[in-house]
Amino acid sequence: MPETVTEQTSFPSGSAARCAAWLTLPVAPSRPGPHPVVVLVHGGGATHDMGLAAYERAFSAAGLAVLAFDFRHLGRSEGEPRGLMSVRRYLEDVRAALAFVRSRAELDADRIALWGTSFGASHVVATAARYPELAAAVVQCPVFSGRQVALRAGVGQLARFTGPILSDLVRASTGRPRRYLRIVGRPGESAFVTQLGAWEGWHSLVGEESTFDNRVPAAAALDMLRYHAVARLPEVRCPLLVCVSDHETLIDPTSVPAAAATAPRATVRHYPADHFEVYHSPLRERIVADQVAFLAEHLQAG
Repeated sequence: MPETVTEQTSFPSGSAARCAAWLTLPVAPSRPGPHPVVVLVHGGGATHDMGLAAYERAFSAAGLAVLAFDFRHLGRSEGEPRGLMSVRRYLEDVRAALAFVRSRAELDADRIALWGTSFGASHVVATAARYPELAAAVVQCPVFSGRQVALRAGVGQLARFTGPILSDLVRASTGRPRRYLRIVGRPGESAFVTQLGAWEGWHSLVGEESTFDNRVPAAAALDMLRYHAVARLPEVRCPLLVCVSDHETLIDPTSVPAAAATAPRATVRHYPADHFEVYHSPLRERIVADQVAFLAEHLQAG
């Protein structure tokens, strides 16, 4: 695959913070710019250095520009407290990424697609429902609802966090340091996600230089539980590719095809994968090839 050139940059989001961003232009584009562009939206708590380079290379080799970024409070982006997972801020950051794309002369504001993985699929759906002018959207191993993950883990697991959540709410209201919990752990451990294989899958994307911080303020669980982006799927008017993991482990695997059926222009593809196999060879190449074909068609990339 041809070598890509990625510019590390940033864009403002919210009142006083910037999101670290990475802009990759097409390798040997078939036509001069401005170029169609795909905005990559990562999963919950994940950072740019957790596997997104493979998608930047694949999409740019297909003639697409690619913008990736770290959400505020995560990775190389600004924002305190660290590790904060806020639906409102996540969606603000995605909108800020779109504004950044529209500000760049080498990028085509009329040919923008969103790509989301895992919990990032929820942000893609919510944003696409708000902006019908988007050219296309792609989601893989999608999690469309925070409560689905909690229900899969069991009510007992969620009940264990009542004390830490209340403690964190008090700390936040009084300006004290936040109470943290781990994002992912092994079965039986104290973490928000403890399904079998989740810890190994998550850390299969974490390299030695990764900025991933496996913790989150405990009260963020309430925000995630209220987030139910699946209800916005009927409002998504752009072409939507849904890449389904048939052996999904974080949520009920039958829920994704049923949800996708409510989107007016959804195309569903099935793969023999669990939640994390989609990020690794050989399935990644197969899935990305389908995504490239879909994006090339709807972004009119030669």
